[in-house]
Amino acid sequence: MPATGYITVHAYISNAQIPIRDVAVTITDSNGSLVAMRMTDRNGMIEPIPVSVPDLSAGQSPNTGVRPFATLDITARKENFEGIEAENIQVFPDVITMQDLVMIPLSEFPDSWNQFEIFDTPPQNL
Repeated sequence: MPATGYITVHAYISNAQIPIRDVAVTITDSNGSLVAMRMTDRNGMIEPIPVSVPDLSAGQSPNTGVRPFATLDITARKENFEGIEAENIQVFPDVITMQDLVMIPLSEFPDSWNQFEIFDTPPQNL
């Protein structure tokens, strides 16, 4: 029986974590199907989005063959910033997963106007 987990993002610039408003965030599941599209608020955040995930019991016994989490991909875009793709983000039941998106201004890389930074999250060793 499926359970519910949640995904949210925090988009910011620099180590000072200055929030970025109006970052276009697209979240897709492992099949490439659209889960949600949101714009970050003035705090660089989106509201938590509910995601169907395997039941908590799937992770309670070893060797069940069932991953106890769902995986999502996140794409973030904002004009004058490098795009970000975060792949295989793991969402667990009854947990809010927070994905940080450190946005890099393109002015720091003037020859990279359409560059994407790709981050791949390896699966948990559960």
